[in-house]
Amino acid sequence: MHFRPCIDLHDGRVKQIVGSTLRDDQSGTLQTNFSSEAPPSHYVQAYRRDQLVGGHVIMLGPGNEAAAVEALQAWPGGMQVGGGITADNAPWWLEQGASHVIVTSHVFHDGRLNEERLRRLRDLIGRRHLVLDLSCRWRDDGYYVVTDRWQKFTRLRISGEVLAWLAGFCDEFLIHAVDVEGKRMGVDERLIRLLADHATIPTTYAGGVATMADLELVRDAGQERLDATVGSALDFFGGTLAYRDVVAFCREQDDRRGR
Repeated sequence: MHFRPCIDLHDGRVKQIVGSTLRDDQSGTLQTNFSSEAPPSHYVQAYRRDQLVGGHVIMLGPGNEAAAVEALQAWPGGMQVGGGITADNAPWWLEQGASHVIVTSHVFHDGRLNEERLRRLRDLIGRRHLVLDLSCRWRDDGYYVVTDRWQKFTRLRISGEVLAWLAGFCDEFLIHAVDVEGKRMGVDERLIRLLADHATIPTTYAGGVATMADLELVRDAGQERLDATVGSALDFFGGTLAYRDVVAFCREQDDRRGR
């Protein structure tokens, strides 16, 4: 199980936000768990020292482009980038040093997956540079992909068949359990088991990790097939879970499996 670190950018600063409270129309109350005085490169340099390849830089709304470029250029090829990625700007972000671009809203339209856009993006930058963000929420009979700051449900329900089909378009999946993301309330075991049962490409689970026991649950319920992101709970971001302990735990799992 690899540790996939994150850098969330809001208003040009590194923050940890309860994602379900972020809205384009500024309605409601934005819940911020942490706001850093340090630049993005401060975190990337730590990730680079520990060789935590494949972490993600997420732009939460406009005004974060300069900060994202700074993060990417602190470790060319070491980080992925997402937030507002389209076919028009994806090549540019790769030129700035991103190993992959992370896409969700661009390939959905009116609540449906736009296969034409997805194929165009894959053909433009290559499958090996594309990560599909399938962050989801539970509704009625399953987990449905959500877009637009995780506020809008699509009609795409996560299933083995869907994951197998989409794996032909991308190199990895990034999946936030939106119902628990940023709340430090524990992980979504039901979603973890679903993903582990059907993962055929690298898949990163994010959401709710608050303790080392949560990481152990991701490892065990995930059948050692999933990678993990830890955000608000890290001492890096004002939490109580030691960054060094998370790095050591995940490295131990990788060494045990010979990864």
